[in-house]
Amino acid sequence: MVNVKKYFRRNWQLWVMLFPAMLYILIFCYVPMYGIQLAFREYDFSKGLTGGAFVGFKYFKQYFESPMFFSTLKNTFVISFASILVGFPIPIILAMVVNQIRNKKWKRTVQTTVYIPYFISVVVLVSMLRIMLADDSGVISNFLKAIHLVGKDVNLLGSESTFMPVYVLSGVWQTMGWNSIIFIAALASVDTQLYDACRIDGANRWQTMIHIDLPAIMPTIIIMLIMNMGNILNVGFDKVFLMQNSLNLGASQVISTYVYTVGIKSSQFSFGAAVGLFNTLINFVFLMATNAIAKRSTGTGLM
Repeated sequence: MVNVKKYFRRNWQLWVMLFPAMLYILIFCYVPMYGIQLAFREYDFSKGLTGGAFVGFKYFKQYFESPMFFSTLKNTFVISFASILVGFPIPIILAMVVNQIRNKKWKRTVQTTVYIPYFISVVVLVSMLRIMLADDSGVISNFLKAIHLVGKDVNLLGSESTFMPVYVLSGVWQTMGWNSIIFIAALASVDTQLYDACRIDGANRWQTMIHIDLPAIMPTIIIMLIMNMGNILNVGFDKVFLMQNSLNLGASQVISTYVYTVGIKSSQFSFGAAVGLFNTLINFVFLMATNAIAKRSTGTGLM
């Protein structure tokens, strides 16, 4: 007890700085967990969260037996997995390329240029996509059709086959600069003597990136991959919802939009809570599995 008092007396400033973050997590992450029980109850407006009759796994079973179960799960997984598969390596490559730029002014210019898209709101981004990918007047759509990369009659925003590529590539363009920051910061800690030794040995920049930069940031890459896999079924609701229309609904109806459509708009709150809880549990399983695999194979993990 004495040691604890000495510890807090010596480090109380750090705890004061940490307190707002702890309070935020408590209020917005832990307190809402009280509502999880709604997934196991028959919600009644007049009785609140705890007043409805206990129905067990009724709403989970209802979702599993729903014709939308496999389609929403498949769409969510495909979009999220494609986002990780394409979007995760690009910030790493970008960080290593930026790190190799020797001219400081040019380096700052490149960094600023790739960071700017991140600060564009999702609403503005989707509006830009609607303008640039319009079927008849879109600059990008007309260019892709001119080089025969897509068919003449393909509507990029109104086709199930193109929804996922448009979603993923636009997301990569928007976030790659911002996501590269943590890798650039990791590269800043690399001993400069290693680069000097590479130059003396005659290594080019590509070889330097492979043999110096990549191993240096590998622990950071593994940690970020684990965190990304923990969100494997967390496809952003706002962007999908804004891009969604009746023509691409077969590919754009994901778990989050389904919860909104059925759980919120149709006032089936217990059903929506059950679907959301199922989504969270799947993410937790992916997080723990990825962490276990990474720790066993590389010795690096979250815990």
